[in-house]
Amino acid sequence: MNILVYKRTHVGDPGPDGCFGVFDCMGTVRDRDYDAVIGVGGIGPEARSHGIAGLVNWIGVGPHKTYTGKRGPEVTFDRFVYYGCDGYDFAEYAPRLAKRMYDRNVRSILHGLSAVERAEAIAILAWADNAPPSPLLAGDSGDDGFFSICKRESKPNCR
Repeated sequence: MNILVYKRTHVGDPGPDGCFGVFDCMGTVRDRDYDAVIGVGGIGPEARSHGIAGLVNWIGVGPHKTYTGKRGPEVTFDRFVYYGCDGYDFAEYAPRLAKRMYDRNVRSILHGLSAVERAEAIAILAWADNAPPSPLLAGDSGDDGFFSICKRESKPNCR
């Protein structure tokens, strides 16, 4: 299983609707070959100002990509959990992976997880085992689209 772990600086992409790419965040990273995504808050000033610093913000398993002319596809998921600002402490549940992401200022990881980091990521993905699909998935054909399926609204802020 290919697991993408990436740091976020703000909330809203994805939002509770489960559409990754509404603001075109992470651009071509969304088009990489992954089976699951774990979005975690960065630890810098912007992430802190949005109330997501150091937290697991969302989990998506089973991606469905729709190409809409953005830098990368819009992605919905077979199983989607959105924590937003109410996420869990990443360093508590994945200390080795968090240390790698934060100490080395890694923006995203897809390949090269150590055995321990991979086990931590898989344990976090288990939180989504019984999760429902992205709310927008019902309207996502999975085919190249002519228009966005995502609903773009202003970026929310938890603070």
